[in-house]
Amino acid sequence: MTFSAADLFLVLPELLVITAACVVFVLDPVLRQSDKDSLVWLSLGTLALCMGLTASQMGTHTSIFSGLVVIDAYGAFWKLLLYFVTGLTILLSYSYLKEEQLYFGEYYGFMLLSLCGMMVMVSAADLLTIYLGTELMSLCLYIMAGLKRKEPRSLEASAKYFVLGAFSSGILLYGISLLYGATGSTRLPAVASAIATQGFTDPLLLFSTILLAVGFGFKLAVVPFHMWTPDVYQGAPTSVTAFMAVGSKAASFGAFLRVFVEGLGGVKADWSAIFLLLCLATLVVGNIVALVQTNIKRMLAYSSIAHAGYALIGVVAAGRTEHSSGIASVLLYIALYTFMTFGAFAIVAMLRKGTLEGEEIEDFTGLAKRHPLPAMLMLVFMVSLAGIPPTAGFIGKLYVFRSAVEAGMAWLAAIALIFAAISAYYYLRVVMVMYMRDPIEGTDPVPRLVMSPTLSLVLACAVAGVVIFGIYPNPLVNLALQAVSTLK
Repeated sequence: MTFSAADLFLVLPELLVITAACVVFVLDPVLRQSDKDSLVWLSLGTLALCMGLTASQMGTHTSIFSGLVVIDAYGAFWKLLLYFVTGLTILLSYSYLKEEQLYFGEYYGFMLLSLCGMMVMVSAADLLTIYLGTELMSLCLYIMAGLKRKEPRSLEASAKYFVLGAFSSGILLYGISLLYGATGSTRLPAVASAIATQGFTDPLLLFSTILLAVGFGFKLAVVPFHMWTPDVYQGAPTSVTAFMAVGSKAASFGAFLRVFVEGLGGVKADWSAIFLLLCLATLVVGNIVALVQTNIKRMLAYSSIAHAGYALIGVVAAGRTEHSSGIASVLLYIALYTFMTFGAFAIVAMLRKGTLEGEEIEDFTGLAKRHPLPAMLMLVFMVSLAGIPPTAGFIGKLYVFRSAVEAGMAWLAAIALIFAAISAYYYLRVVMVMYMRDPIEGTDPVPRLVMSPTLSLVLACAVAGVVIFGIYPNPLVNLALQAVSTLK
């Protein structure tokens, strides 16, 4: 591999993030506890700088590091989204960690390292580079999930995530090795050329495609590779859960789409059949199991699974048509999903019962009478997650359903619409508990909300995205179309 100074300049955002992470790890042991807030502002400043650099790369399309990495609008779209998610998570964590008495400065270092892995994933043009980015992201998330070291549930979440994550990584690596054996390369352009030459007749190619689908299925939390999701979401600190629910899912979709569109696009009619089955199973299990959940973090976990199913509709549609609208609808859906899901988790992070988090749906009883504004915001997020207009959730579903209709699969859009109607039950149940029940008298301790300026900023960003893009989604739609146009 050869590279130049120009190559290093093009990956300057990744270099800045990894440098900031190292600085955080170095400064954390030597700073006094009262001075560790500076690590938060260092992290946020790095993200702001990276956002400006990446935005300037939207019009760039070039391969660097001997074709291992590609700098294009597609990668820039995901990176900008990941910066936004990471920034919101850091703001959410600022007060949450203090309330939970988790004074771990290295938390921000691990978050930046995880972000760097995500950035590598969405820009890599080589399967092994994608794998390395996936492992960097995952290893940091395993650690962060067990941050509540004194709670067995958090340690259990970290252990389960590690074991199942290692299993999925092994499957993904095995699929990469078989694909290398079938095509003679791990570079996506070379893989695409080999497939165009020999077709899909090689059984080794078929088996490797299935293994890649399984490996990415674990990362995307689609059925039947979803079993880690509810336990990890419930046991991990809520700020980490929010980061996993939107950040890791966005990065996994970014890498997944690049592999299957650019590398395996020549056999999309075959892999779209695989993802059709996964899509249907995910919609059924995610929505049906969410109906019976009483813990709101587990309910949002199954909701996250169901939303992965909705996003897969765009992937299936892309496999049945030459138009790029299916892939663009996936990018749009994940971006809009970020606002409503992060907002919901932010409200959950605010709810306390004494010194503990209030995670049960019943803990929201009568919240509208005690705290009208946060209850109204939770109402907006729940309505958006259910896909009710005029919110961002409705726009996201509209575009993926439309892509299915354009691909001649109106029946798939109809099935998804039925499950979207079913999902309204468990989302609106939270609204009913907040607005239609009186606060339970004599409850000890009384559920309360912990407010802070940073939390207020997170909620303001989330609700603004849900409302503004629900009414006027054109800027985000155009950005998604521009990003998809660079995929080959």
